[in-house]
Amino acid sequence: MRSLLHRMTSRQAQSVEAGQGRGARSGLWLVLANLGHLLGGKAAAGVMSLVYLVLVTHRLGAADYGVLVLVNAYAVLIGSVLAFSGFHGVVRYGGLALEAGDRAGFARIVRFMAVIELVCGAVAVVVAALLVPLIGPRLGWSPDTIRIAIPYSLAVIATVRATPQGLLQIADRFDLIGIHQAVSPLIRLVGALGVWFAGGGLIGFIAVWLAAAIAEGLAMWGFGWVAWRKLAAGEPVRGPWRGTARDTEGLKRFILITNFDITVRELAPNLAPLTVGWLLGPAAAGLLALTQRATSLLAQPTVLLSQASYAVLAAQVARGDLKALRHTVWRSAGLALAVALPIVLILALVGDRLLVMLGGASFVGGAGLLILIAGARAAGLASAPLASGLTALGLPGRSMTIGLVTSLALYPLLPAMLWAFGTDGAGWHALLQNGVAIIALAVLFRRDATANPA
Repeated sequence: MRSLLHRMTSRQAQSVEAGQGRGARSGLWLVLANLGHLLGGKAAAGVMSLVYLVLVTHRLGAADYGVLVLVNAYAVLIGSVLAFSGFHGVVRYGGLALEAGDRAGFARIVRFMAVIELVCGAVAVVVAALLVPLIGPRLGWSPDTIRIAIPYSLAVIATVRATPQGLLQIADRFDLIGIHQAVSPLIRLVGALGVWFAGGGLIGFIAVWLAAAIAEGLAMWGFGWVAWRKLAAGEPVRGPWRGTARDTEGLKRFILITNFDITVRELAPNLAPLTVGWLLGPAAAGLLALTQRATSLLAQPTVLLSQASYAVLAAQVARGDLKALRHTVWRSAGLALAVALPIVLILALVGDRLLVMLGGASFVGGAGLLILIAGARAAGLASAPLASGLTALGLPGRSMTIGLVTSLALYPLLPAMLWAFGTDGAGWHALLQNGVAIIALAVLFRRDATANPA
């Protein structure tokens, strides 16, 4: 397996010239090129999101907007906990199989990951639907909201799309990943305009959000089919997959660790609004959601930067070029901070005026929360390349452990902070989590990147 790993290259790696110094520079430019494709779609999505956000918040107000947020957050939480991500397994082991010229083995790995992901996704939909009558009343949902929240469990489909995303990464189709960023916002925008002009309310917006979530999941599988046709030419979609974990050295442990890491990382942001809604009510959850949306300029690039950097870093590790890896990771993290800090300062200056402009008078008084969430987002953005670097080194357990500590071990502090600081407590908690994470990731990456990859 190690010999295959060191032979693995991608089309990105082929453009890197010999020489460690130039390799380091090229690594950063490759990350930025991939990120550019992703941010192109996200920029369009951001504009559309801003429009429908203003429509929804001004029509619903803080309380009903909070209910909409809680219904969606509930489905996403169940999906993130029970669904299975095949992203890293497809990129790492699928890439190894392709480099070895084993298209049949590649197809088998992809089928295996797809089956696991789809089965776990179906289980998540059922569990989410069954728990709605128990959870809904505690979150302040009306009987009408509970009735529509049961079929809204299908929104879990939006989280079941990691395997095709991995295919797109191997195929260097970051342009399609970028286009996918705009699918859900486009449907939300069109639907929100329809509900607005029809004079609809909360139930109408929930229905629109459900349609957008389903489309988001299905669209990624459609794009993944494009990559499959290129990468697995001649291999049928339906074919052998059983025994893949047994026959592929290290696959089972790798996918379990990386999936658990992703689950833990997504747990805290998905659990926070539900905790706020449970303890402080839907209006507080709505305020938190609006501040999170107002700082999404810092949040979304965190995920995108991780996606854009992983394939580049994995190729550098495959070549054994750890100096290039270190340069790429540190420079990517530094660039992220350089971009994030001015945005945090601007958000600190506009504060309440921005929230009132976006959501209306019912959202006044959230400037402190906005600044805290922005600071937490900045730390999260800078930590993304560090986590990707550890995973590329074959050490996803490091990132998982940090995620476990910050997301789970620190979670019990959230109710206490909400009791002490009100809604601002959610911001202090997020800042604490991301601050601890970036320091720990930096220390571990600095240590592990000086040794040979596992």
